[in-house]
Amino acid sequence: MQVIREKHELRKARANVSGIVTLVPTMGALHAGHRALMERARLEAGSEGIVVVSIFVNPTQFNNPSDLESYPSTFEADRALCEAAGVDIIYAPETTAVYESDASISVTETLLSNTLCGATRPGHFDGVCTVVLKLYNLVQPDAMIFGEKDFQQVAVIERLVRDLDIPVQIVPVGTVREESGLALSSRNLRLSAKAHEEAPVVQRSLQAMAQMLANGELDPSQLISHFETLLAPLETETKVDYLELVDAETMQVKAMTDDRKGILAVAVFFGKIRLIDHVSVPVREAR
Repeated sequence: MQVIREKHELRKARANVSGIVTLVPTMGALHAGHRALMERARLEAGSEGIVVVSIFVNPTQFNNPSDLESYPSTFEADRALCEAAGVDIIYAPETTAVYESDASISVTETLLSNTLCGATRPGHFDGVCTVVLKLYNLVQPDAMIFGEKDFQQVAVIERLVRDLDIPVQIVPVGTVREESGLALSSRNLRLSAKAHEEAPVVQRSLQAMAQMLANGELDPSQLISHFETLLAPLETETKVDYLELVDAETMQVKAMTDDRKGILAVAVFFGKIRLIDHVSVPVREAR
């Protein structure tokens, strides 16, 4: 397995590959969820292709400087996980190797990123789109693998690929969870022991709200009230960043009576750590 830091070395390594190339973009602090992405990338690439994993904490997608500064860095453990998962190349550049000091061009998405994380983290998805396009241009993969935990990110990237005619397949992989139901995330490393113990209530609450919808509850205030009631007994200080029902394709807030597939999504602060999760809401059956 190679560890590459410079663009010219990455291009040289890519030029020597004739088989399928798959790319897993990450920001490091890797866990079992990332490993699932790498294993899918290995499957897509086959024995003749290669798997590239990028490890780069992209500064342009952070709207909160302290969040960027405190993002966990575990490179040696990340390297070991990548090697165990059959990765061929780790691309781990410095920020100066990715962005020119006077860079003046970026990619902007204007519809799907207006809700949820895009609404509460201004500029976040512009940074995501820009770095994903740069990584595509450097690696020239046949497929890029993303986790569905960040489902809005997947939707935005699929739109990026569609609208800019990028010849790459986007392969989503389902959310990997702890036995408790907590979605695996690099941010989980920063949770206190008590917050980690209590955080699974988020997924349980989403499941309960999805059931309320299935049972005919059409009042959004009732859903929000129920969610807040379930958070109230926790010892950890919590704050709901957003709780929305959105269209699964457009990410726009959808009516409770809309018969298109929806996503019930939430972002909650446990102390200072922001966790996101979601459940799919199936199409309502005609009555």
